[in-house]
Amino acid sequence: MAPTGDTAELGRLLRGGPFHLALRAALAARGLPLHRIQHRLAARGIKVGVTSLSYWQQGARRPRHAESLRAVTALEEILELPEGALLRLLAAPEPGPGPARPATRSYRALFSMGAAVERLLDGMELPPDGGLHSLGHHERVRIGPAGELRVRESQQIVRAHRDGVDRYLAVHHGDPGCDVSRIRVAAYENCRTGRVRCHPEAGVVVAELLFDARLRRGDTYVFGYGIEDGTGSRSGEYVRGFSYAGGQYMLQVRFDEAALPVRCRRFARTGPKAPRTGLADLTPSGRHRAVHLVEQTVRRGILGISWDWE
Repeated sequence: MAPTGDTAELGRLLRGGPFHLALRAALAARGLPLHRIQHRLAARGIKVGVTSLSYWQQGARRPRHAESLRAVTALEEILELPEGALLRLLAAPEPGPGPARPATRSYRALFSMGAAVERLLDGMELPPDGGLHSLGHHERVRIGPAGELRVRESQQIVRAHRDGVDRYLAVHHGDPGCDVSRIRVAAYENCRTGRVRCHPEAGVVVAELLFDARLRRGDTYVFGYGIEDGTGSRSGEYVRGFSYAGGQYMLQVRFDEAALPVRCRRFARTGPKAPRTGLADLTPSGRHRAVHLVEQTVRRGILGISWDWE
């Protein structure tokens, strides 16, 4: 009997890859949903989350750790594939991003603590590129009576540049002396809080915000969240890093009446050690004690507001 189209396509992908399309075709050919695959792996003593399996078949992440490679070997048995069929494809170079993905910069290129962020993402088996780029981002920061960063609130409009995106990765870097175990992440609108991971030495928190829908490439989504801190020392600036160019950004910083700065300025930087450019003084409004900046089309790099205390 001649092979069906699906069987022939699976055979072609197992011969030439890439890995994620071969895995996706094998899953479709066997008709096994990811939660059943997870259960069968667990029965073999292998712990892999449904999220990781989903990222593998999307091409957003490739198995690299020893436990993940054990899972791939077990998948070959579960999906009734020839021995080594999937592992061999992992030895091939990782395919580059599709043309719809905007040019990006890594966390390391943007922040001094970028390496800590990438280690947290790696441990969660999440891709540094979350598959989203921003169309609009309004952010409000509140400074407390001791000059500490109390809370920041974000509302974002994003667009997916690949299929299957169902979460956003929020990164928070506290001020010196912060206690990451006391920092709280709150989901406000069209999302819910997933896993939260901390790096105490770097003062970094990475949190998943899970969407109510799985996005296709080109889909847009609106959501809001907040991060409650208040655990660090007196703050002197707030910055936002942009991996992608494009989209509007608005930042507002509001000060407590017991802690008013003597000077506020907006600035931009291309990286953590680069000089500040685009400096401009900002005057707090009298009644609301707030300053803000608006960038209609952001560039890759850093935007922020700094302030001086008396």
